[in-house]
Amino acid sequence: MSTGYFVSDLHLFARRSRAERHVEEIYAAAAGAKMFVLGGDIFDFRWTTLKSVEATVDAAIGWLDELVTPHPECEFHFVLGNHDSHAPFVERLQELSDGLPNLQWHRYYMRSGSNLFLHGDVADRKMSQQTLSRKRERHGRERKQSGAANLLYDLAVQAQLHKLAAKVAHPKRRVAKRILNYLQDIGHGPHNGLKDVYFGHTHAALSNYQFGGLTFHNGGAPIKGLEFRIVPTSQKH
Repeated sequence: MSTGYFVSDLHLFARRSRAERHVEEIYAAAAGAKMFVLGGDIFDFRWTTLKSVEATVDAAIGWLDELVTPHPECEFHFVLGNHDSHAPFVERLQELSDGLPNLQWHRYYMRSGSNLFLHGDVADRKMSQQTLSRKRERHGRERKQSGAANLLYDLAVQAQLHKLAAKVAHPKRRVAKRILNYLQDIGHGPHNGLKDVYFGHTHAALSNYQFGGLTFHNGGAPIKGLEFRIVPTSQKH
């Protein structure tokens, strides 16, 4: 049985998210884990249904505290995604991690032995670290979307356009190739012992997909019409 888990793209506080249906499952996994990685877009500040980004930051920190504090034997890692890479949240996340010895956060990726965890927005196009940094800065300046924009997004989900987009925009070979290019840019790959890559962002579940000497894993997203799972992580080192 795995003692590590990876989960991403819960998009908590967004109307399209069904993550609350999986909270008990997440808690159960954390209770028996040595390491639990939250791989970005756990919260969604752009599409939040709460009254403001500030209120969403408060709720996000509360949610994390309730997950991490009861499980002191589990080492939690939070890897930022494009939807939760907001300066006010990062500041509060740092404060929370300062007070919780079993919580660490990472801006772009986290390496543990032969495993590497990242959000996966580098799969949108070929990116270097510099390109990703600029993209994240732009996302960090985005404001909360209006009610009308949320309604349009709801209609797109009902029409299953998000499901089509996940398949068309992110075919698995192209995704794996782009992630591998990014990893090589930051100095990680099979040449220095990397074997398994865990990522999110695409909302397309992927299990044990091999490319370029690496094995790729993605747990999908808890959104209507999409597959979602908490991914057990390899314990190879």
